[in-house]
Amino acid sequence: MLKKAKFTLSALVLTTTMFLGACGGSNSDTNGTRSDHEGEKVSFTIGYASGDPAAKKAIADTIQRFMKANPDIKVKDYSENSSSSYLDWLKTKDAVGEFPDLVEMRDTEVFADAGKIVELPSDLVQLLDSPPAVEGKVWNAPLSMNAPQGIIYSKKAYADAGITELPKTYDEFIAIQEKLKASGMTPLVVGGKDIFHMGFWVNKFLIDDVYSKDPNWNSKKTAKKVSFTDENVVQAMTDYKELFKNYVDKGWLSTPDNQTASFLITSKAAQLYSGTWMFSQIEEADPNFEYGFYAVPDRKGKVNIIGLPSPAGWSLSAEVTKDPEKTEAIKKFIRFSSIRSNIRSILRALTEFRLRKRKSSIRPGKPCRWLLI
Repeated sequence: MLKKAKFTLSALVLTTTMFLGACGGSNSDTNGTRSDHEGEKVSFTIGYASGDPAAKKAIADTIQRFMKANPDIKVKDYSENSSSSYLDWLKTKDAVGEFPDLVEMRDTEVFADAGKIVELPSDLVQLLDSPPAVEGKVWNAPLSMNAPQGIIYSKKAYADAGITELPKTYDEFIAIQEKLKASGMTPLVVGGKDIFHMGFWVNKFLIDDVYSKDPNWNSKKTAKKVSFTDENVVQAMTDYKELFKNYVDKGWLSTPDNQTASFLITSKAAQLYSGTWMFSQIEEADPNFEYGFYAVPDRKGKVNIIGLPSPAGWSLSAEVTKDPEKTEAIKKFIRFSSIRSNIRSILRALTEFRLRKRKSSIRPGKPCRWLLI
């Protein structure tokens, strides 16, 4: 999250406050990236997940504005809609020698351990407020801030199963799964082919049973004061196992994240536990599909929403850092993208896209995918 500045979005977008930073400079800043050959442009490639059409448009528009403000820099957009998972897409790009210079990184540890990305330059780290780190190292400039995750459900599936009220406790949530199962519906789809998708439910149970009660559990584990065999951790993992065993689509291990929306709209599953960024994907696939959204309570009826930003966002490839000019151009792009006027343009693009899709104003409480690019 960027330092020093904040503003509250209007009700048209969402009644949520985001903290955004002006990183200095202006849209007309074009110094320091020209090639040694006069008139020759510096170019770099960029890659990001393109499953959300509104987010893809917002990023693509930002790229065009950046190149207009910086005519000596060319950004080559590698992103494309693909049936493959984003992780598989990146692996394919790497295999054919097209790993992006600037890449949206979700599986940070995997690519850091493989030497494909480098730590974020220190002058960019200084712009960030408490950036997520892996073993003390910052690899990413956060790309997005998402609203809490929850259950996205088919209203038709709930009606067909006789479900008239949303759950007030986790036991009531399980009772809903039983009703869906009895009606012949697969209760839940999970995009397990993308490893980050597995973390959604793992985090849910660990937050409910462990971290909501002991935020310092990790440090205590390091000090060997608590254990993975403790009752609260065992309970979390037992709930996780039972949910997958009884209510999750059996093909979850081979299902990529970008196919989960189709499971809902084609009635292959009644529910998806994910984030609000999925709304636009669902509406793009079927504008008439009716769905609802709610957070899953714990056994005592509490909704626990705690946690830290995950290590994900813009990362620089190890290869591009061998070229100082390209590196400076990328750093300029990240700074440009964080200027307040550009962030507002991004949010406007997201909002207008949804207005066109819905042909009405965005419903209150229905947030977009928040981009901090």
